[in-house]
Amino acid sequence: MAFELHPRLSQDCFELGSLKLCRLLLMNDSQYPWFVLVPQHEGVREIYELSELDQFELMRESSRLSRAMVRLFNPDKLNIAALGNIVPQLHLHHIARFVTDPAWPAPVWGKLPSQPYLEPRRRAVIEALKGELAQAVEWVER
Repeated sequence: MAFELHPRLSQDCFELGSLKLCRLLLMNDSQYPWFVLVPQHEGVREIYELSELDQFELMRESSRLSRAMVRLFNPDKLNIAALGNIVPQLHLHHIARFVTDPAWPAPVWGKLPSQPYLEPRRRAVIEALKGELAQAVEWVER
């Protein structure tokens, strides 16, 4: 069975590219630098369902993305979570949090309506991330 991104992730995110294991997404909410990693395996809902090698690769890719986000955004805290209450497909949220962000210190989920990116800001965020992860990601051309 071929990998397909869950429709809700496709609806809520911009697809940026692929790492060795995961698809890299940008959540379309400009209130927070918010990226999502989705292991490209069909039918996987939980981290333990990945092979040990893929679990290791997920942590490598998560760490690589996390380091890039800290360098780019200098957050007060980096939230990383795999909830899956609405989207059962395994995906790992990476959200840069700031004491000045509109949801602080609460979780971002359901706190406020999302504010979609305007094109110049979206492009700037993607280009900045490309600069940090250039060699690790096979980027989707836009």
